[in-house]
Amino acid sequence: MDAQGFDWLLVPLHQLVSWGAAGAMVFGGVVPYIPQYRDIRRTQNADGFSTYVCLVLLVANILRILFWFGRRFEAPLLWQSIVMTGAMLLMLKLCTEVRAASELSARRHFFAAADNKDEETKVPPRRPHLDFDPRHFWHWSSFADYVQCVLAFTGAAGYITYLSIDSAMFVETLGFLAVLLEAMMGVPQLCRNHRHRSTEGMR
Repeated sequence: MDAQGFDWLLVPLHQLVSWGAAGAMVFGGVVPYIPQYRDIRRTQNADGFSTYVCLVLLVANILRILFWFGRRFEAPLLWQSIVMTGAMLLMLKLCTEVRAASELSARRHFFAAADNKDEETKVPPRRPHLDFDPRHFWHWSSFADYVQCVLAFTGAAGYITYLSIDSAMFVETLGFLAVLLEAMMGVPQLCRNHRHRSTEGMR
């Protein structure tokens, strides 16, 4: 039997391998965070994980999604960014819930001014602070505040991209920043470990 006789087997096999590679590309990036997520959920302790990793990856993947509108690339890479964005939001949600539960008596910080009366009654009155105070940035006590910040950044970056989409230099810069930030995703965790002189709680 000549090689053409195996086409009925090779064609679907090649397609299956392509689907598997695409699936690995889409979901492979979030797999390392599954043990970390499970560990935080099991121990109810998020001190070993730097949420700035989520910030870096959120910004990098949002920029990559916007870059796609200026220069189309493979669909699996686009879906990888979408899946990673969702995964980082889930990590932020879990970390926020865990830290809020363990800091009920501590002062809470918000991206936007709190309008929830329940929050106002639970937290003792203190001197008001600026929402964008660098000391409190990305250390908010409500997951909704992180979502508001991400949406605000996405809206602003999306509008700028819409206005500058015809500029090749802008599009290339967008792609460069996305790759650069993604390459630096380990820096926040490294800084956190160096500051605390410990890798406890890290997976």
